[in-house]
Amino acid sequence: MAVWDDLVGQERLAEQLAAAARDADALVTAQAAGEPGPEASKMTHAWLFTGPPGSGRATAARAFAAALQCVSPDRALGGAPGCGFCDGCHTALVGTHADVEVVRTDLLSIGVKETRDLVRRAQLSPAVGRWQVIVLEDADRLTEGAGNVLLKAVEEPAPRTVWLLCAPSLEDVLPTIRSRCRHVSLRTPPVAAVADVLVRRDGIEPQAAQDAARATQGHIDRARRLATDERARARRATVLKLPQRVEDVGGGLRAAQELIDAAAEDAQQVAEEIDAKETEELKAALGAAQGGRMPRGTAGVMKELEERQKRRRTRTQRDSLDLALTDLTGFYRDVLAIQLGARTPLANEDVRDALERIARGTTPERTLRRIEAVLACREALDRNVAPLLAVEAMTMELRG
Repeated sequence: MAVWDDLVGQERLAEQLAAAARDADALVTAQAAGEPGPEASKMTHAWLFTGPPGSGRATAARAFAAALQCVSPDRALGGAPGCGFCDGCHTALVGTHADVEVVRTDLLSIGVKETRDLVRRAQLSPAVGRWQVIVLEDADRLTEGAGNVLLKAVEEPAPRTVWLLCAPSLEDVLPTIRSRCRHVSLRTPPVAAVADVLVRRDGIEPQAAQDAARATQGHIDRARRLATDERARARRATVLKLPQRVEDVGGGLRAAQELIDAAAEDAQQVAEEIDAKETEELKAALGAAQGGRMPRGTAGVMKELEERQKRRRTRTQRDSLDLALTDLTGFYRDVLAIQLGARTPLANEDVRDALERIARGTTPERTLRRIEAVLACREALDRNVAPLLAVEAMTMELRG
């Protein structure tokens, strides 16, 4: 299986990256032989992958990183890099390749300190691979200071270092950085393609896969979770009932509080699974006896871990809220489609009765204002408005 097989619905992008990987392979081979590389190379030192959530930005970047490290003997016979089976491809894909650094964050931002460490890593020559590859999955979370630190490394890269940055859109990256990267854009995968992947790779029943892919509108990870996690289905069902519960002020405020509580519960579940393990591992690394006191001078390290875990819970809660708001936007999008007589398939076919009832009781103009209220809530959360205040303001706008 070639590394490009994981790029669902991105055939043109796979061709573009495969061509660049071939030129990169020819360049390294020529340098090893003391010869000049290709004159018109499709390879460059910095790439920016953009696309909507669920389009597979990080998957595309990791696949490209694997192709750059491919050591398949078939290359000498004209085969394309990215076989998916050789040691270079396999270790890059599973995250154990010595020259592929994949950076993702579970915090709200990536700071200057982390970025400086990354830039120092990028200056090293490849240890065992053909390239030093840095995959930054959350380039949109770089602070302004961190972006300026990264800019210098992208402007003057080491000879065999490749930067692969991922962000939702061009506007999420500093103009000075994106102007120095080759931009590749991903599209939302078709629903049928996502359903096919869920059936073939995850063993999900065809009807369940189709329902999940349609409900998430082509978001691969969300579709997989919705098809396999009963809690995810229950949370979505709760969110889709919200439009019918905000007919008065009291109902709107109660619905807002329940939405916040559900997001907090999600964050708590993630914390319980991860925080305890991290704390025990750090205590062991610091030399704490089993069940005993911590060594002197380690209180600062433990406090730093606690602060990190607190920031992660904040991001998890906001991510959960954003997911609920995305489902809510899809609900009103379906209402609008029914009101306008559009022939587009409904994302929430399983609640068609509720969609039609609300569509009959309001106008397309009012539905558009409700969609705008949901989008305004998402923007408010991005600006660090208190979640409860932002959601309450939204539910007041959603009232009939």
